[in-house]
Formats: sequence, structure tokens, C-alpha cells
Amino acid sequence: MTLSGLSKSAQKPAEGHTAGGETAPFASFEWMIARRYLRARRKEGSVSVIAGFSILGISLGVATLIIVMAVMNGFRTELFSKILGLNGHVIVSKLNDDFTDYAEMASRLDKVPGVKHVMPLIEAQVLASSPLQGLGALVRGVPESGLKSLPLVANNIRYGTIDGFDEQSGVAVGIRLANALGLRLGDSVTLISPRGATTPFGTSPRTKPYVISAVFELGMSEYDKTIIFMPLPEAQKFFSRGPVVDVLEVVVDHPDRVEAYAASIKDAAGPSVQTSDWKQRNETFFRVIEVERLAMFIILSLIVLVAALNIVSGIMMLVKDKGRDIAVLRTMGATSGSMMRVFLINGATIGLVGTLAGLLLGLLFCWNIESIRQFVQWASGRTVFDANVYYLTRMPVAVDPWETAFIVVMAFVIAVLATLYPSWQASRLDPVEALRYQ
Repeated sequence: MTLSGLSKSAQKPAEGHTAGGETAPFASFEWMIARRYLRARRKEGSVSVIAGFSILGISLGVATLIIVMAVMNGFRTELFSKILGLNGHVIVSKLNDDFTDYAEMASRLDKVPGVKHVMPLIEAQVLASSPLQGLGALVRGVPESGLKSLPLVANNIRYGTIDGFDEQSGVAVGIRLANALGLRLGDSVTLISPRGATTPFGTSPRTKPYVISAVFELGMSEYDKTIIFMPLPEAQKFFSRGPVVDVLEVVVDHPDRVEAYAASIKDAAGPSVQTSDWKQRNETFFRVIEVERLAMFIILSLIVLVAALNIVSGIMMLVKDKGRDIAVLRTMGATSGSMMRVFLINGATIGLVGTLAGLLLGLLFCWNIESIRQFVQWASGRTVFDANVYYLTRMPVAVDPWETAFIVVMAFVIAVLATLYPSWQASRLDPVEALRYQ
């Protein structure tokens, strides 16, 4: 090798060092020291215990946040899937006239791009009576094609069938309503409507028994306990409507983009009708859920902040405990930046391990939440998640990947930020003062 080559190689900085001779940021020796500090010796066990509690705090905070947000997402998804599965996405109703031309209008709306199905509907309240008791119910008069176009109903028939629904005089009832009335498939349920025939003595209620031809279970207790489906022609006769329906329910391809279809449906229906979509009808409910989700996220984020305080106290105790080591390293040439990065690596490692552990714990809990609910119910002997209160028959959960990723990143950033102050304190430690008082 020539002299010029030797001089050039001498000018190259050694691995892990900068050209000025200083240690490069996050060099291998900094990682080595940080690992040694995380593995406390026997007589320094308090430091590792604090680090363990810090990891536990971060993991529990992250897991709690993931679980609660997943459950709230599940509630939102389940409730809206039930609402959209039973009701049309766009409701078309007449303004100042009886809806007699519904068949012609339905054929026009069927041709609108994006429209899957148009269903005429009659809806009225009745008293459903049996020898056991009487309960209020909501009758929905629909054609067989409309009933089969609702997957939530068509795919959840528990007993009987809806084939030939238009040609029969039977009705389909929810399983909770049938159980409450003490009725089974093939039994008769008596429906009483307050809007009956008009007599000189007033309006007399209309009463008629109907055979239960199908029993469905939609998974939402409010629907299973109150809904009765009746063939449209029979509903027109029972409620004395004649050739009239209340509304047309329009089902579209993409309910979440219903606004894009509303204008086309309105134009096809004409000026004599008014339209409203499912978002408008459930606007208040939708806003309440969003406000609750935001409030729960903010409140539960405080758990992560409290866990971050454990990291601050743990790193500060580690700095105090390692004061002599820091002083020796400084006298041997370690820079203040190196010392700051050593403890920054410590805190970031605690935050990362805690965050990943919380992620794993949260996902495992979400994937087994129904089994956990049943175990708690068995162990406590009490009903957990009562369907009569929460309307759903099982605890819903829906893990949003983007939301979960945001929680993980947020927790890790908070943990790193919590490490900055004690790391900065370590970098300002005076070697002379540290050795004097050791």
C-alpha cells in the first residue's frame, strides 16, 4: 500500500465514530450499555422491577384502549348493519296524495343506476295477542320479493319458510315475540288494529287471527320482539288501505355512499314525492355514537399517559443509580449526547416492549371476547351484556386496523417523549460532582 493510501485510510473515521473523532449517534457501544442497564444486577433489582411495572402499565393502557375502541366499533357496525339490513337505504313517500301509483314508480326507480331493489311497504302498529298475553308489535306489509331481498331476514329464518309468502295468509314473527307469547310455528296469533271499521258508535278495532308460517331471528332483540312481516295484499286488506302503500323503500349497492344515489332517485321519482336516506333518519344516533367514541378514546388515553409517568420515574431512578457509571464514562470520553441516547434507548425499549405486549393482549382479548364474556357470566352467576338492554344478542367487536395502528404509534410516541427529560438530566450530570458524592 502506498503512503497516499495509508494517509487516506488514516483519515477515514473508525466504525461508530464521526470524522471529528466523536461517537456516531446510536453507536453499538450505546446500545450495549443500554442493554446492560435494562438487565439490573441482583442488588440493583429495584430498577428492573420499576421497568417491569412501566412495561406492564403501557401494555395494559394500550390493550384497554384497543379493546374498548374495538367494542365500540363493533356496536356501531352491528347496529347499523341491523338497521340497514331491515330497512331501505332511501325512503320515497308521497307528499299530499295517496301512494296509488307505487308499482309504476317502483319500475322507474329499478332502472336507476346503483339501485338493487325497490320494495313497497305498509307499516302499522298492532296488539299481538295469544292465550298467554298480549304485546305491542309493528306489522310490516311487504311482498315476498321484498322480503327475500333483505338478507338479514331471508338468511335468518329459524323455523318455517317464506317461500310462497304472497299466496298465503300467514305471518312471519320474531323469535322473541313468539317466545313471549308462548307460540310456535303453526300456531295462531291474533292481531288487533285500532283502525277498524267506522260505525255510528265510533271506530271499532279490527281483529283477525293469523297462522305463524315463519319464525326469524335477526340478532337484535328489539326487532325480534316487535317485528311481524305480513304479505302486502293481506296488509292492505287488514288495515283497509286498498291499492295504496305507505312508502317505497329503495335498496342501493353501496349504503355508505347513499348521497350519490339520492339525486338520481329523486329525479326518477318526480316532484310529487319526498326522499330521505338512512343517514338523515339516523343522524342523531350516528352523532351520539361518534361523540361517545371520541370521549372514550380521550379518557382511556389518560391510562397511557399515567403509564408514561412510570417510565419517567423509572429512568430518573436509573440515572440516579448509575451516576458513578455515567461519571466514569464521561471521563473516558463519552459525550453528553451519548449518555442522553443511552437512556433514551432504555425508555424507548420499555415503551416499545410495552406497546407490542399491549397490542398482542388487546387483539387476543378481542378475538376471544365472547368466550371471556360467557366465562365471566358463568363465574359471577350474573347476566353480562343483557340483550334486553343492549339490543344485541352477543357482544360485538370490530378491530379497525388503521385505528389500532394509530393507538400503537401514539403510545410509542408518548413513551419516547416521556423519556426525553430524564435522558436530558443524565446528559447534564457533572462527572466531578457525581464522583465526589459516590
